[in-house]
Amino acid sequence: MNWAETVRTALQAVRSHRMRSGLTVLGILIGIATVVLSVGLGEGTKSSVSNQISALGSNLLIVSPGSTTSSSGVRGGFGSASTLTVSDSTALSNASAAPDVRAVAPTQSTSLEIDNGGTNWTTSVVGTTSSWLSVRARTLSSGRFLTAKDQADSATNIVLGPDTADELFGARLDPVGQSVTINGISFTVVGVLKSAGSDSSSNLDDTALVPLSTETQRLSSSSSRSALSDIFVAAKSGGTISAAYQEIDAILLARHSITIASSADFTITSQQSLLSTATSVSSTLTILLGGIAALSLLVGGIGVMNIMLVSVSERTREIGLRKALGATPALIRRQFLVEASTLGLVGGAAGAALGIAGAVILPHFIANDITVSGAAVGGALVVAVAIGLIFGVYPAGRAARLAPIDALRSE
Repeated sequence: MNWAETVRTALQAVRSHRMRSGLTVLGILIGIATVVLSVGLGEGTKSSVSNQISALGSNLLIVSPGSTTSSSGVRGGFGSASTLTVSDSTALSNASAAPDVRAVAPTQSTSLEIDNGGTNWTTSVVGTTSSWLSVRARTLSSGRFLTAKDQADSATNIVLGPDTADELFGARLDPVGQSVTINGISFTVVGVLKSAGSDSSSNLDDTALVPLSTETQRLSSSSSRSALSDIFVAAKSGGTISAAYQEIDAILLARHSITIASSADFTITSQQSLLSTATSVSSTLTILLGGIAALSLLVGGIGVMNIMLVSVSERTREIGLRKALGATPALIRRQFLVEASTLGLVGGAAGAALGIAGAVILPHFIANDITVSGAAVGGALVVAVAIGLIFGVYPAGRAARLAPIDALRSE
């Protein structure tokens, strides 16, 4: 019996017991679909988190103020103090003191109402400098960004985030050149940012940017007008982030006359640390889901072995007759292994198809993306066939060991 005849006989045996074969295939199908979706969910989560962190800016370091402590001993959270100033930002821009820093963007944020005639919208109005656009790795969809001249003149120019522009002007009207009012002061819209989505804590598209000098002199209600909300620092490259971190830390500790690093009145956060933590959590989740999926595959494999043992019992006479006609144990073993691997392949293909369909449909109902790679699908198919072969070895060996006379006598 050649391979073609073996495959034909195996397919005929599978088709002759459609219900039983279908239930076995279903077990493998569920397991493979679960594996594909679990891995896809983990990869999608990693990709989403990576994109959100990357949206903060390229090679970014974020310097935030420290915390405050009230007279009654109540401690505020990080960022509640006014420990960062414009002069700190200027010091970090010094190329000789911080050679690994490419650009610095100081910010001062205030939640304010923006009016456009009868329409109003409350958002975070951020005072910053012309370097903000490159530091935060943002681009414009129309108009221009704030310039050094705007900063020097304390100009009443404003750049809107896309969501903010839509709320104030609607989707049809081009905001560039239009006027809005903040605290009774008229601002001219000179640009609109391109959409960047959201990070872990805020909507990056709902914001408005004005020159830092305008913010501190005309909009800020803080008692310390020179205090900054954050300082965004871009390192020269991904490989110099650690060096830039050390330079920033040393400069600010010296400027704030702090001798013990643990007593620093500021914090420095890098996107690498955020990405590393988020990726670690996602990987753990993927492993957990993969373990659950592996149990499903184990159940499916046991189902394959079960049906093959039943098949051996039901076809004892057929096996004896084949052996009496000259079939070797190797041929008998091969036939049953082909049947088992066929069940695994059909279940794997159907499970992979179901997993891909789920990856397309489920993101419409859940907040996470599901990324299915060709390697994951191919690996699932290989695993499915391997399950059929592994769990088919014992039934195939049992069939191959049957003596022809005993097999014929059993009927």
